[in-house]
Amino acid sequence: MPQWLCNQLMSAFQKKDRRQIRLLNDCWFYYRAKPDKSKDHSSIH
Repeated sequence: MPQWLCNQLMSAFQKKDRRQIRLLNDCWFYYRAKPDKSKDHSSIH
């Protein structure tokens, strides 16, 4: 996990900002899933 994202999550948890936590969580899953898809496509060719 990138350091900037980790810092943002820590801040959101401390403030109990649920909207921010959800947004950052979605960003993390999108960020994590994106490279996996490109690997799968490159292995097919």
